[in-house]
Amino acid sequence: MRFEGTVMARFVGRFVVPALFAALFAAPLWFMVVGSLRPAGGPPPRRLELLPPDPTVAAYARLPELIPLFRYLANSALIVAIAVPVTVVVASLTGFGLRLLTPAARRRAVLGLLAVLLVPVTAVWATRFELFRLAGVVDTYVPLLAPALLAGSPFLVLLYAWAFGGVPDSQLGAARLEGAGWLTIWRRVALPQVRPATLAVAVLAFTFHWSNLIDPLLYLHSGDRYPYPLGLQFLRLLNPTDWPLLMAGCVVATAPCVVVFLLAQRILLNDDPLAALRSGGHR
Repeated sequence: MRFEGTVMARFVGRFVVPALFAALFAAPLWFMVVGSLRPAGGPPPRRLELLPPDPTVAAYARLPELIPLFRYLANSALIVAIAVPVTVVVASLTGFGLRLLTPAARRRAVLGLLAVLLVPVTAVWATRFELFRLAGVVDTYVPLLAPALLAGSPFLVLLYAWAFGGVPDSQLGAARLEGAGWLTIWRRVALPQVRPATLAVAVLAFTFHWSNLIDPLLYLHSGDRYPYPLGLQFLRLLNPTDWPLLMAGCVVATAPCVVVFLLAQRILLNDDPLAALRSGGHR
């Protein structure tokens, strides 16, 4: 009986509890999809429903008729295609630099990053706008890509610094004795060992830049440069009561983030940390 109870508790902890949490987070996405499949002109449902009475994809067909949907999506894709790799490189280099500091200097640097992290974004909007205006880059993508040159957020740097803390000093010292420079050690020794942190930073950077609404609203004036979050805002202003259309726009905005998260999860689940050791043992 004790063995059966242990097996049951392990099954509940490993499968049932994660499934309940997954359902809790997936429920809003599902009801958003269901709302986008409702016929136009109908009011929102008064109770939860798994599927609308007469599902239709007419709302998705009407999206390109009201806003330049594919132009906005292409602009957002261009922004994230540049910003995400830059964020990963800068955050990982900065985090690796923290790893190489002495413990006292590392503590001071971490405290400084935490202090910067506590500064609200709204407190620097006016200053940033004036700097970009003086530089003559307003109404370009430069203000939208500038955060990537600063690693996006101090949190991403701290995430990498914590991950690089697991790289043994003996490996770094051995690489230095073989004549490798710090950039080579970062690229060939340290970075391959923090793959989960890299995926996490990439997903967070993608989500931030894909859903960024405030920066395009502040800096962009030309309609042909607008990313999709601004297009979704215009859609809400054009049809504030067309719930299926608004839900369809939200599904289009959310789908890339969900796909990126699922791909990152798949890579993590398929990652075998012992593969490199096994391949090295067969040489």
